Amino acid sequence: MHTPVLTKEIIEWLDPKPGENFIDCTFGEGGHTFALLDAIEPDGKVLAIEADPELYRKFQEEGEIQNPKSKIQNRLILVNDSYINLKNIIAERSFGPVNGIVMDLGLSSWHFEESGRGFSFREDEPLDMRYNPQTNSLTALEIINSYSEEDIEKILKDYGEERFARIIARKIGEQRKEKPIRTTFDLVEVVWSALPSRYQRKKLHPATKTFQALRIAVNSEIENVKKGLVQAAEVLAKEGRIAVISFHSLEDGEVKRFFKRCQEIHVFEIITKKPIIPGFEEISVNPRSRSAKLRIAKKII
Repeated sequence: MHTPVLTKEIIEWLDPKPGENFIDCTFGEGGHTFALLDAIEPDGKVLAIEADPELYRKFQEEGEIQNPKSKIQNRLILVNDSYINLKNIIAERSFGPVNGIVMDLGLSSWHFEESGRGFSFREDEPLDMRYNPQTNSLTALEIINSYSEEDIEKILKDYGEERFARIIARKIGEQRKEKPIRTTFDLVEVVWSALPSRYQRKKLHPATKTFQALRIAVNSEIENVKKGLVQAAEVLAKEGRIAVISFHSLEDGEVKRFFKRCQEIHVFEIITKKPIIPGFEEISVNPRSRSAKLRIAKKII
């Protein structure tokens, strides 16, 4: 069961009113979208964007939208696209005014547990890691087996903040000379062999940063966050609010810097001086929420 992160806090800080219109840039399995739809009854609408075609199709076939008696039938507009195309998506559907925007930059539970694309190091799956295989040809398999050791080291350093990036990249280079590294377990074995034994016993799984870095590189996540934030600032109505949840320091840094720049040029007012984090109760129920950080800003022009 997917558990959306910081839902109560998002509703509290976005302060949605009946009849307002919101955008959920990262629909996933719909947790934040449904909470917003409840808050803006009876006629407020949510434009929800889901980049993954399989996850989008899953909801279209199984979700509440199929129930003709559903209260969301005419209030949820679900689109299979990326938030980097936010302005076009809004224009094509004449959606607005936009009173609030949510961006949850984390993966859904479905990606880890059901997609079969190698997002999790706990399952033996092909090294894919693409959110949308229909529009993205680059896979983690290609990076690991064809990129130079120097480029792999840079990816691990820049996107995973991995202190052992050089030795992991070297081990990858050595291993692939013997046979291709094709699955998540193949990669975990290489990473495991590269780290000093004392790090193999730490609470954080040794492959966590490597998998994060590859996923970010495959999906151009940092570049896409920048593009999405710029467009969100443009389409948001005056007094509208934007809520962004990040799960690692690279994303949070981008959001923090963007909000600060927008405040300096008098486009945004930063509402959360420090990021909001999950409480003990939420973390105990949903351990994946422990690294979440929520930042909120309001458009003032």
